[in-house]
Amino acid sequence: MTPESLTETYKSLSDGLYRVAYYILESQSDAQDAVQDLFIKLWNTREQLDTVLNLKAYCTTLMKNLCIDRLRRESKVQSTELTFDMAETRQIEDDYMTKEKLRRVMTAIGKLPARQRDVMRMYVFEEKSYDEIAKITGMSNLTLRVLLSNARKSLRNEI
Repeated sequence: MTPESLTETYKSLSDGLYRVAYYILESQSDAQDAVQDLFIKLWNTREQLDTVLNLKAYCTTLMKNLCIDRLRRESKVQSTELTFDMAETRQIEDDYMTKEKLRRVMTAIGKLPARQRDVMRMYVFEEKSYDEIAKITGMSNLTLRVLLSNARKSLRNEI
C-alpha cells in the first residue's frame, strides 16, 4: 500500500476508529492516542496491508486489541500501586503496634518496685551480666535471679 493511499484510508476510517476507542476506553484523550497508535502501527506495516481483504474490519480489530492492551497495562499499574499502598499500610500498622507494645512494657516496668526495676534495667537494657549487677548492687546472684523472675512475672500479668 502506498503512503498516499494509506493516508486516504486512514482519513476515511479515523472517525469510526475513534468511536470504537472511545467506547472501550471512555476517555477522549486516550481514544485519540489509541487512534494515533493504530495509524503508526499501520504505517510501519504498510507493505503487508495489500494482503488484507477487508481493511475496515482489520483496523477495527486492531483498534479493539490496542484498547484492551491499554486497559490491561493501566490495570497492572493500579494493582501495583494498590499492593504498594497495602504493604505501606501494613508497615505503618506494624510500627504502631510495636510502639504500642513498647509503651505498655515501659509503663509496666515503671510500676515495678524500685529494686526489681533497677535490676531489670541493668540486665535487659544495659545487658549487664549477673556478676556485674551483683558488684554494682551488692546483692547475691541468687537474689538477682529471684528479683528478675518476680519482675518478669509481674510484667506478664500487667501486659
